Amino acid sequence: MRINPPEFWTQDRTSLRARLLTPLSSITQGIGLWRARRAAPVLAGVPVLCCGNLTMGGAGKTTLALDLGRRLKAQGHRPHFLTRGYGGTTRGPLRVDGILHDAETVGDEPLLLAQVAPTWVGRDRAATAQEAVAAGADCLILDDGLQNHTLHQDMRIVTVDGATGFGNGKLFPAGPLREPVAAGLSRADAIVMIGRDDTRLRDNLPAQIPYAVARLVPGPEIRRLQGRRVIAFAGIARPTKFFDTLTEAGIQPLRCLSFPDHHRYGERDLKRLARLRLQEGVTLVTTAKDAVKLPAWLRQQVTVINIELLWSDPGAPEELLNRLWIENAAA
Repeated sequence: MRINPPEFWTQDRTSLRARLLTPLSSITQGIGLWRARRAAPVLAGVPVLCCGNLTMGGAGKTTLALDLGRRLKAQGHRPHFLTRGYGGTTRGPLRVDGILHDAETVGDEPLLLAQVAPTWVGRDRAATAQEAVAAGADCLILDDGLQNHTLHQDMRIVTVDGATGFGNGKLFPAGPLREPVAAGLSRADAIVMIGRDDTRLRDNLPAQIPYAVARLVPGPEIRRLQGRRVIAFAGIARPTKFFDTLTEAGIQPLRCLSFPDHHRYGERDLKRLARLRLQEGVTLVTTAKDAVKLPAWLRQQVTVINIELLWSDPGAPEELLNRLWIENAAA
């Protein structure tokens, strides 16, 4: 069962629960060091871009991967996505088919990625990369995988949520970090801050690492919700981000229902949502990530809000992608 990040992860380091759990954080660090030392990164033969983060979910790395994947396709490239498929049961390597596969098998994010470019799920990133290249990929995008050392990565982008930054700065379970910040940033080729820098993290980031800023914006479908009675629901790392997006667009939901990240909607959930939908004049609204987990009969009755990236510097993503080919040539 997955739960949303506890509040003390974003509070001061002196939080009692954080201090009590700090001794267990050494286990997280030890596992990370062990994995790094035993790995011998495999060369894929094509440029490999990793969109990862240093914290436990919710930073926007999948949205970033989708954005860069679309841009690579527009440039004439043949990107394939690689993902572990969190929430799914398959070990892979498996090429995702949006018709044959469901979120229970491959996870929810792979179904979103597959709508943009060929997507592969596999716990062995190196073996999965080989399958993707054999299938025609001329570049690979890892959705997550910054802490995975089995596949050589030509460019690593650290995605940071501007609202929470690196939280209380402690390793899991005392905090949200997967690895120490200094260690993660030492391998970073670029940093993308998503949203307003509420924690003033920019002031403490290494000046030599390229830095870009983008924010999440709703797709045009949100305009159809103006003046409607809306009930919103989301099962993502930080559901409030989605609800805030609606509010900022002038939509005031009657109710906001939060579910855990990667939540699987069971029969009880579906019946509850269906009952809410039957209320007079009510429109159910959710995220694209949640929509792929709903049965077709309910999905047709829900308005799905797609989320896109709006870059502060419109030329920043192209500069990042240009570096990908340079880094690959130098490898």
